Amino acid sequence: MTTTARLRTPYTARTTAAEILAGVDLTGRRMIVTGGASGIGAAAVRALAGAGAEVTVATRDPARADALVAEFAGPGSVRAAALDLADLASVDAFVAAWDGPLHALVANAGIMAIPTRQLTPQGWELQLGTNYLGHFALARGLHGNLGAAGSARVVVVSSGAHLREAFDFADPQFERQPYDPWSAYGRSKTADVLLATGIARRWAADGITANALNPGYINTNLQRHLDDDALRAFGVLDEAGNRIDLPYYKTPAQGAATTVLLAASPLVEGVTGRYFDDNQEAEVVAGGPEATGGVAAHAVDPAAADRLWTYAERALIAR
Repeated sequence: MTTTARLRTPYTARTTAAEILAGVDLTGRRMIVTGGASGIGAAAVRALAGAGAEVTVATRDPARADALVAEFAGPGSVRAAALDLADLASVDAFVAAWDGPLHALVANAGIMAIPTRQLTPQGWELQLGTNYLGHFALARGLHGNLGAAGSARVVVVSSGAHLREAFDFADPQFERQPYDPWSAYGRSKTADVLLATGIARRWAADGITANALNPGYINTNLQRHLDDDALRAFGVLDEAGNRIDLPYYKTPAQGAATTVLLAASPLVEGVTGRYFDDNQEAEVVAGGPEATGGVAAHAVDPAAADRLWTYAERALIAR
């Protein structure tokens, strides 16, 4: 990550994705949004396509994007394609099917707090394999397409959960220590920030920028693995089983704003290797259990980014 002055924008935490792109023409730009069939992914797709981009929704079940695809015709189009990030064979098939330049890859899909330790077909802990390794393989496979665009962006959706968990190189798959769903999630989100750091360090000469972000708190399908007791403990479920939007929660359109800022706004043209929160570049902080904002130093450490990159490359070779 850079050590230059933090970038500030005129937007706030309540700015919507469409407001970010007001007056921006994305005609001719081709973009991929993983997990773009619902939640903040779908909100990002709508804003990008609404500004004229050709957007591919990469999702495990393309039929879930049918309604979204039907919303758009003419300038700015939306299509859906199958992608299961937990299965590297699916990632390979998606990459092989992609033809031509790619102007933005939005690594948005993710899973959270899987209650029991599960593994991908390649033997990775499921959250790390889905949230990080699948996106690593996808970005690496599309490297040439991103480079062919001349000026391309990679956007990695992380989480404030990364603040509490540095990446554990000694036991990344929870093979020796007891599995904890929140630790696993936090580590996978740290890995996501390190992915953006690694791309920024390696691909700048190819005209490719990479940045990570925290979308904030939004009620979406990401919480589907949490039981009712957990949701009540977070204060987002009442006794009748109804979801509650707390005052600091965002709508999906607001939650997608920082994603869209990094994917398409002229304000961040050429900006790379940074982490954003509420449409502003975040401050680097120490991290740990008491941290409440910013980006943890352990997530933007160049040495850790290089080490994780090598670890992931070896995993791809060994499969």
